[in-house]
Amino acid sequence: MKSAKKLTRRELLRLSAFASSSMILAACGVQTAPQQPTPQTEPASTGQTTQPSAPTTAPAAPAGGTIQVLHRQEYFKALETELKKQTEEFIASLGYTPDVSTVNPEVFGDFIAKMQAAVAAGNPPDLAYHGNSVSILYDSDIVEDVTEIVDELTAKYGEVVPASAPRNARFNGRWWSVPFITHSGAWFVRKDVAEKAGVDLKQLPKLQERLDAAVKMSDPASGMYGWGMTVNKSGDGHGLIQIAFQAFGGRAVDETGTKITFNSPETIAGVEWLATIYTDAKYKPILPPGIESWTDPSNNEAYLAGKIAMTLNAFSLYAAAKRDNNPVYPNTAVLRFPLTNDGTVELNSGSAQWYTIFKGVKHRDVAKKIITHFIDPERFTPLSGLGGGLFMPAYKNNWTDELLQLEPAFSTLKEIMFNPTDYTGFAYPAQPNAAIDAWFATGFLSEMMSNIITGRMTAAQAVKEAT
Repeated sequence: MKSAKKLTRRELLRLSAFASSSMILAACGVQTAPQQPTPQTEPASTGQTTQPSAPTTAPAAPAGGTIQVLHRQEYFKALETELKKQTEEFIASLGYTPDVSTVNPEVFGDFIAKMQAAVAAGNPPDLAYHGNSVSILYDSDIVEDVTEIVDELTAKYGEVVPASAPRNARFNGRWWSVPFITHSGAWFVRKDVAEKAGVDLKQLPKLQERLDAAVKMSDPASGMYGWGMTVNKSGDGHGLIQIAFQAFGGRAVDETGTKITFNSPETIAGVEWLATIYTDAKYKPILPPGIESWTDPSNNEAYLAGKIAMTLNAFSLYAAAKRDNNPVYPNTAVLRFPLTNDGTVELNSGSAQWYTIFKGVKHRDVAKKIITHFIDPERFTPLSGLGGGLFMPAYKNNWTDELLQLEPAFSTLKEIMFNPTDYTGFAYPAQPNAAIDAWFATGFLSEMMSNIITGRMTAAQAVKEAT
């Protein structure tokens, strides 16, 4: 029997990555990258007419073994199917047998735990495309340095976007995952309802103006509700809570990422403001029935059914409306995220999704070829057309005129992604890291709001408990 191995500090961090936030922050003094809200799966194609081109190289007889690639599940089956098909064809063209499968993309899933186990067993996939926390993967010591790949890509396609991407995947001056795609949520508003209510969509820079607009656009008698956003446990709900406390000046941690600053008068003011929407009788007419128990698909369904005038969501909502020829599609305005109350920060800059090479990989050279093949706009742009706004470039020069012509709303996405502020979401203004990611992933924000809305705690008490 082998003697027990003494744990190193990094191994201890890996084992405790999902411990309670107070324990992690006290021990490590680090912060995590935000996980941007993502919607539930929309099962069908976007209906885009642009078709991706298949690799022109004829497949060779597989002689080099099997290449295993993991893909995050896409929100449109047409994109997922096409990306898988092209990946298999390209791997076969290199003389290998492809093994391409999908994984759960959500922050609450088990992707990271499975990758830790695979690396420990000496059997990691050759490549993974995902949207999980690179800081946790790096802290777990299971990823390869891919700096030379990113350097080659930026030399060819321009700098990485959004501005926050390096802070989510570059640590100690080195890249630990390759930026592959970007995506962002947005605020979606019914143009026709706003016009009828006398709401100028160009005059909604901050949260209060958007709440006031929701009041004007609401008409419960006709089944139209202005505020289609929940604070229940969901990606969209957590995103709204985060925006609210940050708009008022609250921050989860200080700029070093080593000190929790969540319990502040600014945070309390933000969550009080947000809780009032769900507790004050004057706002009851703007809330659709059952909003307290909504999950991620709920606002999609309500908006596409023509029942709400404003919501915060990923672009799956917009793309689904276009795909299905829904009458709300031509009447949808896409707005950027609100500014903080002092007007200094736009509360979103988009986020990246990654190609990651894990430690112990057997075919690193093939993994690199796959990465560079699909980031080339010749392949990427047609795939982006299938993504309906959920599969956008991670390099500035790849935001081509050809891409922007695929969909009018893509220009707004470009504005969001080119935001020069390196807004890091929940971690802002700090460098993201594993502990803050783990804290956010506990879902404490919705629990905090529930304590306030149900009257179990005051805002000050709930913020203190959350801290």
